[in-house]
Amino acid sequence: MSKIVSKWISTFFGVGLLRPAPGTWGSLAAMPIGLWMLVTGGWSILLAASITAFLIGLWASDQYAKNTGNKDPSEVVIDEVAGQWLALAFVQPVLWQVVAAFVLFRIFDISKPWLIRRLEKLPGGLGIMADDMLAGLVAGLLIFLCRIVLGL
Repeated sequence: MSKIVSKWISTFFGVGLLRPAPGTWGSLAAMPIGLWMLVTGGWSILLAASITAFLIGLWASDQYAKNTGNKDPSEVVIDEVAGQWLALAFVQPVLWQVVAAFVLFRIFDISKPWLIRRLEKLPGGLGIMADDMLAGLVAGLLIFLCRIVLGL
């Protein structure tokens, strides 16, 4: 039973099984749900959802990785969902900010600059999840700083 549950959570109900670029599909799947939470509940609900997805994803991705024998399976996208929601928690529901949150998150998640890459080397589910959370945090903070500098 836990194998099935960990697979469905890890792949965000099968989204991670889409090809090519399952991480991008995971981020795209997170966007409408995240935007809905942002509009209806505000940034605090989105932040809580991101943290919840992170915590559940720690267990699910760790179990799924063990079940498949793969340290970081590409079909695991709960990390993209949690990170994308974290990036969205810093924006207003304005088109340019939402698009920027998606694009910047994907750039940081794919390129994995310095500290983000180091977090990926952590063991188990923490290594799967932590780098995406930092990518989401950096993306969100950059947009937030742009809003302050531009007075938006």
